[in-house]
Amino acid sequence: MLLARGFKPIFLMNDRATKNSSLSLPLLFVRNLWSMATGTLALMILFNAIGVLRAGDRIVAQVRDFFSAPPPQPQVEPSNLIVHQVRSASELTTAVFAMEAVVPTHKDRTLGKLVVGKTSLLYTAYGEVRAGVDLSQFTASNLRTENNTLYVQLPAPKILDSKIDVNRSEVYNYNRGFLNLGPDAAAELQTLAQRETLDKIVKNACTQGVLDDANERAELVVTKILSTAGYSDVRVQTTPPDLQACQAASVGV
Repeated sequence: MLLARGFKPIFLMNDRATKNSSLSLPLLFVRNLWSMATGTLALMILFNAIGVLRAGDRIVAQVRDFFSAPPPQPQVEPSNLIVHQVRSASELTTAVFAMEAVVPTHKDRTLGKLVVGKTSLLYTAYGEVRAGVDLSQFTASNLRTENNTLYVQLPAPKILDSKIDVNRSEVYNYNRGFLNLGPDAAAELQTLAQRETLDKIVKNACTQGVLDDANERAELVVTKILSTAGYSDVRVQTTPPDLQACQAASVGV
């Protein structure tokens, strides 16, 4: 009985320990599962945070590159480059016609219908006429490319300028007639002589083909410039001159 009494509490304690151990196993499993879930969730949050940070860095870098990108380089259209090159040759296409002429002028002094005196002036003048193609009017519409050939259509030639070289011109003779009864009109007669001389020089320049010379020079110069610039096959087409417009250029000189 003493032994039985002595062992009974021990038996009861072991039974309770077994019950406590059996109860703690599920609890331990739940705790471990919760710890694993919590750790997994923490890792997912961490990875997402890292991904967001990396994405943010990329966005920041893209924004920085966008605002710090160098400005684009200006591009030159080939047609605009050709137009500039052709226009630069304007002075080289000028044809000059020079002529010396002797022009007599006179003015009468009258009394009613009676001429009582006459003043004569003989003027020797040297004049020049400049003709050419006004390449400032040249635009991209004057260009055409076909089968690797560059076609250039030039504007029509025209009279650009005409003038009397006063340093090489002079009054050859001035005479107011008998007893100087003619009017004193030296300045008036000289201006008239210069105008008549210039008109004669322009008409002679037109009839002797100064506009054709300007066309030939323009064709030669423009072809040379574009060929030097690297265009291997260049065809320059000129516009026939208007002779009537050339003659009209002398009016109002």
